[in-house]
Amino acid sequence: MKLLTRLNSALPSALVLAVLAISAPAASAADKQLHKVRDAVLYDEPRFYNAFPSVVRRPDGKLFVAFRRAPDRRALGEKGNQHVDPNSYLVAVRSRDGGQSWSPGPEPLFAHPLGGSQDPCLLQLSDGELICLSYLWTFVRPDGIPNLKPPVFQNYPGSFFSGGFFIRSSDGGASWKGPFSPPTIAPEKYLSPHGDPLPAYNRGAAIQGREGRLFWAVAANDQLSPRRTSVHLLTSEDRGQTWTYSAPIAADAKASFNETSMYETPKGDLIAFLRSEDLEDQACIARSTDGGRTFQPWRPMGFQGHPLHALRLPDNCVLLTYGYRHKPYGIRARVLNAECTDFATAPEMILRDDGGSTDLGYPWSAMIDDTRVIVVYYFNRDGGRRHIAATFLELR
Repeated sequence: MKLLTRLNSALPSALVLAVLAISAPAASAADKQLHKVRDAVLYDEPRFYNAFPSVVRRPDGKLFVAFRRAPDRRALGEKGNQHVDPNSYLVAVRSRDGGQSWSPGPEPLFAHPLGGSQDPCLLQLSDGELICLSYLWTFVRPDGIPNLKPPVFQNYPGSFFSGGFFIRSSDGGASWKGPFSPPTIAPEKYLSPHGDPLPAYNRGAAIQGREGRLFWAVAANDQLSPRRTSVHLLTSEDRGQTWTYSAPIAADAKASFNETSMYETPKGDLIAFLRSEDLEDQACIARSTDGGRTFQPWRPMGFQGHPLHALRLPDNCVLLTYGYRHKPYGIRARVLNAECTDFATAPEMILRDDGGSTDLGYPWSAMIDDTRVIVVYYFNRDGGRRHIAATFLELR
């Protein structure tokens, strides 16, 4: 698979024509192209701010989309919304018909008793068990703030970072156990507002490798002034019951990395798709060829966008999706080869370019069946309500 239907207009026209000539007609699975079919709204309610979804296809074919829901503060007369809220919690919607229709109201997944829950990142294991990785903000009243043990990380006044947690379900998301705390990693400098070491955390896709091990890229605040984050690999041999530090993935003296998704290639390489800071929004990549014991130096991929998500297609090519917070705002994608080595030359597809502001993105994709793909994300039109949306693609 070499091409998506709608190419970035910045590509030379001669190159576009040449690729089109090579790729048509489609005669086999490897020759098929991804075509955009439609966009859809999965969930939108007037009083809620909805964001940061993830999606899995269940063993029975149903689609399960988790996301963060919080009150829309503008509906209460406030100036705007923050990405942290004391009333944020995790919910989900389902589809039984390949995304044609969705459950009318979101079902609750989890509301952390100590604060606002963020970014539910779904990992479906080989036996169908679900792990949902998230993280927490705790809210402290003004009279308590001077008494917190430093160093702590405060977002907007009164909101303090409490690190990661996860929940798990063995019945398809009908019930959940947890929360469970992952270990703290040594590079992390901050404490929780309760004075404890911060549990590991991340926004991005963890994976189960072909031999059953779990691979989870987590971020750490490894420098406080100026604040800087790096990314590290945790692994699990027991299906996420316990986690072990494996190796640093990406760190830099000037740039920060976070919100990383993992991917395993057919040859067994581990790929980390990294969000960067202080690199003009360059999407970055790091590779391990030894099962995650070490990673080669990180590299910019030559295009802007964050965060990234990787999905294996039926021909082993990789659909890489990412939010685009530059005009025109929207969602973009590329199809990489099976080993993810052509990221600098893979054509870009514009899935959406009608976003109303930079507050959108965070795509996550899944195969609906052998020929159809769903890409979920959060979106706004003309600066309006943040809602959960999807773009449907088809191989033909």
